[in-house]
Amino acid sequence: MKRWLTMVAALTLGLGLTLARAAEPTQTQAQKADATAQASGFKIRPVDDAWRAALPRDADAATQAYMDRLPTDVVAKSDAYYTGGYWLQLWNLLAGLAVAAVLMAGRRAARLRDWAQRFGRGPVRRDMLFGAAYGGVSALLTLPLSIYADWWREQAYGMSTQTFVAWLGEALLMQAVNMVLLALVVAGLYAVIRRAGARWWIWGTAAGMAMLAVIVAISPVLIEPLFNTYKPVEDGPIKSAVLQMAHADGVPVDNVYVFDASRQTTRISANVAGLFGTAAVRLNDNLLRRTSEPEIRAVMGHELGHYVMNHIGKTLALLTPLLFVGFALVQWAMTRLLRRFAGATGVSRIDDVAGLPMLAAVFSVFLALATPVNNSITRVLEAEADKFGLNLSREPHGFAEGQLRLVEYRKADPGPIEEFVFFHHPSTRHRIHDAMRWREAMGTP
Repeated sequence: MKRWLTMVAALTLGLGLTLARAAEPTQTQAQKADATAQASGFKIRPVDDAWRAALPRDADAATQAYMDRLPTDVVAKSDAYYTGGYWLQLWNLLAGLAVAAVLMAGRRAARLRDWAQRFGRGPVRRDMLFGAAYGGVSALLTLPLSIYADWWREQAYGMSTQTFVAWLGEALLMQAVNMVLLALVVAGLYAVIRRAGARWWIWGTAAGMAMLAVIVAISPVLIEPLFNTYKPVEDGPIKSAVLQMAHADGVPVDNVYVFDASRQTTRISANVAGLFGTAAVRLNDNLLRRTSEPEIRAVMGHELGHYVMNHIGKTLALLTPLLFVGFALVQWAMTRLLRRFAGATGVSRIDDVAGLPMLAAVFSVFLALATPVNNSITRVLEAEADKFGLNLSREPHGFAEGQLRLVEYRKADPGPIEEFVFFHHPSTRHRIHDAMRWREAMGTP
């Protein structure tokens, strides 16, 4: 599932929406993505069908043969990129805490609330204005870090195909979307807090999950098309194979869409996204152009598995107790922080929207500490979809080839503790081993 679902969870607290921006461009743009990927030095040692047929039947030995196709320099670059992301998680947390400190100090947030009150003329409209303004100010203060993490670093590792101007334009559009969503989420959250009082965290959990479900449902229809163009895949063997797999498992779609991700990145991706009747099967143009039919079948079998096994619903259900605990801890911490810093911040009640930066800071610390739990939820569901996809597509080699390609931006062979804490998908070695174990058990070539 797209990292994009994962990232939507943080939005529940008004911490922002991180959506996966995948797409399908013109041929020139797709060729640019191919050239960028090649220039970045990402190459896998090629093999033919004879090599695959000669692979050992033993799953361990076959897995190692696949892993040995990754050149040393490719592995080193991939490891550096992925492990650098661990530090980015820390810097993003610290940046969020710094923003909260700046806004809460000197009663700045209280003055922003007073401004929103003058223009909003009512608690709901006031909270909407405050939420939108908070999102805009936070984005402005953290813009240098965003430029580094989302554009400069992607350029440095050869994965971005955008100019800075193009990236900035999309970032501004995404921020506008975030501000609208934050306005609605913040108004809803504080309406619950005012009505429920000290036990707001119980009802806030239910409201938060409901809002998250709505966002997941509308995202493929209203948000993602703002950043990419979605078109039906041309009639042919790829489209026929994907629809055949979808219909075999009761997925209610009559088309397959391709989107122009190469406008933004060299990464390959696909998803079956949506909720409440908004489901759609989509793959990006990088996947369509840079991989073989067996790889596409394997990838789409995995994505269809997410839908058939209701992983969106399961994710929401599994996140509910996490959000419940997080909100309870926020209530506990905010009671003490507001009592201690009421004079300095001008905020003394948890139902005062001016305390939002502090609330967001407390919750962001909780989310950081809960990273292993959150990642484990996603990782287990991804492993389930892997097994479903293998049984559906019957393409163990296609699946293994696709996993090697993902090493462009995912560390291939982490240690067990590292994988448990930081990986939201099983590692490349684990996923290829599952495919080779399936091959061994089924007795396929």
